[in-house]
Amino acid sequence: MNEVLPSTAHSEAAASSGLPGIVQDWSSDRQAFKHVSWGKAMMWVFLLSDTFVFATFLISYMTVRMSTTVPWPNPSEVFALEIAGHHLPLILIAIMTFVLISSSGTMAMAVNFGYRRDRRKTAILMLVTALLGAAFVGMQAFEWTKLISEGVRPWGNPWGADQFGASFFMITGFHGTHVTIGVIFLFIIARKVWRGDFDQGRRGFFTSRKGHYEIVEITGLYWHFVDLVWVFIFALFYLW
Repeated sequence: MNEVLPSTAHSEAAASSGLPGIVQDWSSDRQAFKHVSWGKAMMWVFLLSDTFVFATFLISYMTVRMSTTVPWPNPSEVFALEIAGHHLPLILIAIMTFVLISSSGTMAMAVNFGYRRDRRKTAILMLVTALLGAAFVGMQAFEWTKLISEGVRPWGNPWGADQFGASFFMITGFHGTHVTIGVIFLFIIARKVWRGDFDQGRRGFFTSRKGHYEIVEITGLYWHFVDLVWVFIFALFYLW
């Protein structure tokens, strides 16, 4: 018995050495991936890749901001609104941020009620989340319209560095596209939840497994990511 154990241990150590051993370790890891569904894993992969894209945009923005020799426009002045004769800096951006962060709360509650299989509350909260997201996109469209009417273009603006317009339209436009896609997806999934597709196991996109509301959580992952990205955009673009 004492002679078998060392030889066995030696053979296992030899089999686990080098690149084949690394592949063997990863492929045999049942603890990390055993209870993760395909849909949730793919969403995490997508969010990881999207993190790199947004990080590249924001790092490029910071590089341009710090390297330009022309004065950068003051966000407090550029994004200010005149309401009832009062000059209110960043008031629209503050409201947009509040709306989007609030939508994260309603989305979290929708996921909670989804796993309780409370169809009605889940659908209502997802619809509220979608409406808050649509309101955010509407306010962003108003912001774009205002700046365009004031002369802001991707190649220049009347307040300073030409790179301001390109950075603004690229970063906020890319994020706004994500929010718009999320709003559409929220409406689609909320409709399926309201009809009871997950309770009946009705065949179709994301509804083939009866009793599973996991797609609500997957949608929530995407939505929370979009909200988190906005926090960085808000801090770096509007407050800096």
